[in-house]
Amino acid sequence: MSRKFLAASLALVAIALSSGCMSTTEKPKLTADATAAVARITAYAAPTAYEDRTFGAAPAESYASLDDDGFHLPAIPASKIDPKFLRQRVVYDAGGYEEGTVVVDTPHRFLYVIERGGTAMRYGIGVGKDGFSWAGEAKIGDKQHWPRWFPPMEMIDRRKDLEKFRDGKGMDPGPSNPLGSRALYLHQNGRDTLYRLHGTPEWQSIGKAASSGCIRLMNQDIIDLYERVPLEARVVVLQGAERMVAPKPVKTRKIASNTTKKEG
Repeated sequence: MSRKFLAASLALVAIALSSGCMSTTEKPKLTADATAAVARITAYAAPTAYEDRTFGAAPAESYASLDDDGFHLPAIPASKIDPKFLRQRVVYDAGGYEEGTVVVDTPHRFLYVIERGGTAMRYGIGVGKDGFSWAGEAKIGDKQHWPRWFPPMEMIDRRKDLEKFRDGKGMDPGPSNPLGSRALYLHQNGRDTLYRLHGTPEWQSIGKAASSGCIRLMNQDIIDLYERVPLEARVVVLQGAERMVAPKPVKTRKIASNTTKKEG
C-alpha cells in the first residue's frame, strides 16, 4: 500500500469520525428487505429499452409526498430549489469512466451516475464542510433502507441534546433521522470508510456546504439512486482541479415545424 493511499484513507476515516455520519460503535447490517431488493437493482448504466431516456429536470411529481416502508415522506417544494440541483439526465462523456460509476463532484454539488452513450443521471447534493478534505475511490459496500444513525462520540461530547445516544443504540429510523430514507456505505479494501451517501430531511441544504457530514441527497433522490446503483459499484470523489470537464449542453436540431427537439 502506498504512503499516499494510506494517508488518504486515514484522512477519510478522520473526517467521518468528526462528522455526523456514523460512529464506530456498531456496524450496520444489510436488512432482510434490502437484501431482497438487491436482486431487482439495475444500474443506470444499463437502462431497459422501455426506460424514459429524456433529458431535463425531473417533474415536480418526482418530489411528491410518499409512504415508504411504513414512514411518510413529505413533499419537497421543487419550485424552491435551483433547477440545476433537481434530478436529471445530462450529456456527460468526459473522464473515461465505465458505465455504472458514481462520480461525486464535491465543489460543484453534483453526483453523477455514468450511463452508456455519453450521458449520466445527475443529482444535486449537499456536502458537509469536512467533505472538502478528501478525494479518492471507494465501492458501495453496504446499503440500508431507513438506516439508524450513530452519532460519533466527539459529536455527543459537543452536543447535550445527543447525550441519549451515548448508549450505542443510535437514533431510530424515521423522517427526522439525519441519514434520511436510505444510506449507501462506502468501503475501501473491504473496510467501512465511515463515509456515506445518504438522504436528508433538510432539502434546503442541497447545493450548499452545511455543517459537518457526508454527501446528502434529497430523500426522494436517494431512494431513486439506491434502486439504481448496485453493491460494489465504483465511487469516485472529486475535488477542485480533479473535476471532469463541464457538462455539455444538450444539442438541438430544427424540425419541419421550426421548433426544436432534444436529441437522444
